[in-house]
Amino acid sequence: MIAASAIDYRELARRRLPHFLFEYIDGGSYAQVTLRRNVADLEAVELRQRVLSGVDHVDLTTSLFGQKMALPVALAPIGLGGLTARRGERQAVRAAEAAGIPFTLSTVSACTLEEVAQAASKPFWFQLYMIRDRAFMRDLLARARELQCSALVFTVDMPLPGSRYRDYHSGLAGAAGFKGALRRAWQGVKRPGWAWDVGIMGRPHTLGNVAPVLKGSSGIEDFLGWMRVNFDASSTWKDLDFIRSEWDGPLIIKGILDPEDAREAAALGADGIIVSNHGGRQLDGVPSTARALPPIADAVGDRLTVLADGGVRSGLDVVRMMALGAKGVLLGRAWIYALAARGEAGVAHVLQLIEAEMRVAMTLSGAARIADIGRDRLVDR
Repeated sequence: MIAASAIDYRELARRRLPHFLFEYIDGGSYAQVTLRRNVADLEAVELRQRVLSGVDHVDLTTSLFGQKMALPVALAPIGLGGLTARRGERQAVRAAEAAGIPFTLSTVSACTLEEVAQAASKPFWFQLYMIRDRAFMRDLLARARELQCSALVFTVDMPLPGSRYRDYHSGLAGAAGFKGALRRAWQGVKRPGWAWDVGIMGRPHTLGNVAPVLKGSSGIEDFLGWMRVNFDASSTWKDLDFIRSEWDGPLIIKGILDPEDAREAAALGADGIIVSNHGGRQLDGVPSTARALPPIADAVGDRLTVLADGGVRSGLDVVRMMALGAKGVLLGRAWIYALAARGEAGVAHVLQLIEAEMRVAMTLSGAARIADIGRDRLVDR
């Protein structure tokens, strides 16, 4: 089935995935206020329509961190993403490469760095959290360097997981032991397509990059327990010195929502930041990305590269986010819904839709190049 828009893949994913997995990728924290605001506030951004502007060719290419890209778009890191399709991160990196954009591998992916590198022909980005075990972090960074990952996305807005009540209701969290495993298995059985393609043919079901520190434990509850204990809430900006000492490539700080934190990142030598509220999955009630982005871009946009994610469901949304101040945009749910629904072909199709929608939006707003998209394209500047 070919979806008519990227948004349609959400329903296809809901029908295909076990309930606990769909709730995990779809849900936010607490009452999900920020999750809804991400979409609503971005949809409310009004672009100026310009006519007779002579735009008969649109150039979507750009460069970020020394890497030429066919679109100003990257695939955001998504934990457990590889469980939504058979060896899902391998499929996603191939689709991203074919579209000429970066893929970002999560620390907590199903596929290891090495497995994704085998599926890729070009360097990809790697995402890392601050973890108490610095030796483990040092090892991950060394592996990423050896595999020539082209950028490090360091996520700072998750010193501990947000309260995601949908995960408790679905049985993903708070359902330890045999009873919880049986509940999730039954949900899998009710999705026979997923059960065969992923549950049986997609083995092994481990979180490859963190499997060594789980010491043989492979259940979801084991991982969640490890995460609660080992994510480091004591970290400060000084800990970036450790990251810099172990990583000499482009460093992108993900999870910035405040201009003061953006200035800290710039002062400490980050190459870029991602304005993000973790898809509404951490502190509920914080500003949407669309609201947080302009003052951050104004504060540091001439000192580092400002990227953004959150609520982006179309190529029109990409243009809106760039008009608000981003130099590039990361897709999250838009690609994971498509991966869950149709695998690599779904991700490729969504990226084709994003490209086509961007061309229309740019043509009708009089922007022939990515550099032409700025605050002057907005009705309310």
